[in-house]
Amino acid sequence: MSLAEAPMERRSDIGAEMRVVGRAARSAARRLSRATTVEKNKALAAMAASIRESADVILAENALDLAAAREAKLAGSFLDRLTLTPERIEAMAKGIEEIAALQDPVGAVLAAWDRPNGLHIERVRTPLGVIGVIYESRPNVTADAGALCLKAGNAAILRGGSDSFRSSSAIHACLVAGLKAAALPEEAIQFVPTRDRAAVGLMLTGLEGNIDVIVPRGGKSLVARVQMEARVPVFAHLEGINHVYIDREADLEMAKSIVVNAKMRRTGVCGAAETLLVDARVADRFLKPLIEALQQAGCRVRGDERSRNVVPGVTPAVESDWSTEYLDAIIAVKVVDGVKDAIDHIERYGSHHTDAIVTNDKRTAQRFMAEVDSAIVLHNASTQFADGGEFGMGAEIGIATGRMHARGPVGVEQLTSFKYRVTGNGQIRP
Repeated sequence: MSLAEAPMERRSDIGAEMRVVGRAARSAARRLSRATTVEKNKALAAMAASIRESADVILAENALDLAAAREAKLAGSFLDRLTLTPERIEAMAKGIEEIAALQDPVGAVLAAWDRPNGLHIERVRTPLGVIGVIYESRPNVTADAGALCLKAGNAAILRGGSDSFRSSSAIHACLVAGLKAAALPEEAIQFVPTRDRAAVGLMLTGLEGNIDVIVPRGGKSLVARVQMEARVPVFAHLEGINHVYIDREADLEMAKSIVVNAKMRRTGVCGAAETLLVDARVADRFLKPLIEALQQAGCRVRGDERSRNVVPGVTPAVESDWSTEYLDAIIAVKVVDGVKDAIDHIERYGSHHTDAIVTNDKRTAQRFMAEVDSAIVLHNASTQFADGGEFGMGAEIGIATGRMHARGPVGVEQLTSFKYRVTGNGQIRP
């Protein structure tokens, strides 16, 4: 019985088993660092094919996860993230194929120059090594993370949420099938086969130096724990407290379309808008149609005093609303005194994730995009575009809001580091 097939929950020493996982990942990472583009793409193509062939199995396992989640009375937004459909499974397969079609980042020369002494220096992309991914509820992350890590030449250790355990396990089996088809090590993408939360803590220690970076994808409590306890670098965002600012020079019809999409397309994703800011100069004309459009789409609105003076009947907002990631059909609305006030509000309450401005004034848009310190800023577009696939990255392993190494959608390029190659002809340093 392989490690992936063994019932880890019955083992007495999860720590020992996780150390085996870490060592196996490190060994696989060395092999992947030498893998050719052809080998990696062959594996990815086989993964996509296996996901399509196994769609019925994946859906059956997902139905069991959903039944347990409903019995536990989990929130509707959580159920949305957990749910797989034939369309979402096809999207997973297509996402893997799009990753295969991307240029291989490994070995790319980022810069090259010659020194006066004749040395030739190149800065070249290299894999990070072993990436640990800890995620909740979204089983599609299994496919996205595994495929992205492979394309960038990294081994992956995936720890999915207990609520999506069956779904993620079924998807992981397809990834292993792809690795086998390309004669790459099965341990290149490992799925931690236990619901025991002790596995998370062990991953955060780095598994004896065998994990090079951790990527958490989940709720605030998970990400906060990872950021607090991890002994290895972390690519993460804590919350997606995203804003849409409607400027005095905005087109009302465009504003309505963007705001409703930003909030209601999918309320449970990290790119969903949580706060609507409206310039006081147009509040009398814009607020009522904007709020009505949101309400007609099924969104509950919480407004500050100035917005409630314009649209009576709106639920009063409280201080905590400005710093809440609802991940639900709820939005906070505030009237602000122009772009500076909007920027100040975002700086105070935002999470540096994704913020948008709707305006036809290019100078105002440029100011907003220059001064709002978020990983993603948009002009006249929905915050729901905060997605690696929409950026042409094929998929993403997460959105990073930090300032070191990776920021914004973390795709294949962000899953690499670099080294310097120096070529001489006998030079010695005096």
